Amino acid sequence: MSAHDADVLAATLRACNRAANAVSEVAFAKDLKRRDVLQDAVYHRVKADFDLGAQAAVRTVKKVCDAYAILKGNMKAGNLGSEGAKRRIRAESKPIVFRENAAQPYDDRILTWNLDRRTVSLWTVAGRIKHIPFVCPPEAMKLLASRRGESDLVMREGMFFLIATIDITEPPVSEPDGFLGVDLGIVNIATTSDGEIMAGRRLSRYRKRHRDLRAKLQKKRTKSAKRVLKRVRRREARHAANTNHIIAKQLVATAERTSRGIALEDLSGIRQRVTAKKDQRARLHSWAFAQLGAFVEYKARRTGVPVVHVDPRNTSRQCSKCRHTHRTNRVDQARFVCRSCGTVLHADHNGSRNIAHRGEAVWKRGAVNRPSTA
Repeated sequence: MSAHDADVLAATLRACNRAANAVSEVAFAKDLKRRDVLQDAVYHRVKADFDLGAQAAVRTVKKVCDAYAILKGNMKAGNLGSEGAKRRIRAESKPIVFRENAAQPYDDRILTWNLDRRTVSLWTVAGRIKHIPFVCPPEAMKLLASRRGESDLVMREGMFFLIATIDITEPPVSEPDGFLGVDLGIVNIATTSDGEIMAGRRLSRYRKRHRDLRAKLQKKRTKSAKRVLKRVRRREARHAANTNHIIAKQLVATAERTSRGIALEDLSGIRQRVTAKKDQRARLHSWAFAQLGAFVEYKARRTGVPVVHVDPRNTSRQCSKCRHTHRTNRVDQARFVCRSCGTVLHADHNGSRNIAHRGEAVWKRGAVNRPSTA
């Protein structure tokens, strides 16, 4: 890609996101969250004021509607706190704002893929640019033939990416022979009912180094320190995502090899429901459990491994052997001692065994989609 093409793509993202901010203000002020109604109100203004093409204007309006739909879903799920919470009030009291380089959706009317030549042509504010080369792994290249729906144009650190949606046929979900319980935690990211502890102490040390580095940089308050902070934040996010991918792949492989399903805790809204000690708050809020759960689910779907979510209440206080539940059973962070039968286990291992039992119970009573026996 030439420097000119890169400048044009950057200008296109800026124009689309400025238009999205204008549309968002109208949607918020007039409470127009339905796509057809909002599009009627802003379509001509968006085309004229921001020099967008017809289809680009339509995609921009849809992006705004999708953002408000996601916000509504998060509030309904309690991810922004209960009604009256400060975080929820902040989200509700102002229109959604898009960054100047935020992703922009493209459909097949304004984006064309040439897989043989490995090039794309796409609409920009300076007209359509053709024969832009792209690179991807050979495995992804094979999957691009089954691409469906929109693709997102993304700019990260001066590089441009097209994120395509691939339509992959999922194998049928198999009938599991038991469940692999997974306890998600702050100290140990994942502990299985087989007793395997994943990404605990090493990841904690990595996060502590980055917390200390961020604290030093934040005290400086210089422009260079802010630039380094951005790089550190992105590096830590990449490291966390890579760690979650490795853990998810290992969990799914274990479940598939042993013909079991995977049982996870339903931790939606955990940050609002849990009151952590001061020294644990940073770790709680940097804990990407939702990302790990999403990775496990999509990898499991590709292999036909069933995944169920269970109620996490008292999994750390209940004995996985005799089912006796008491708060004093959890002696400390790492040790569980049952006051009834005397069972001694690692606390997270005990919790994961309880999750496995609950997953099997959920499956047997038919609270999840079951594979067809026909």
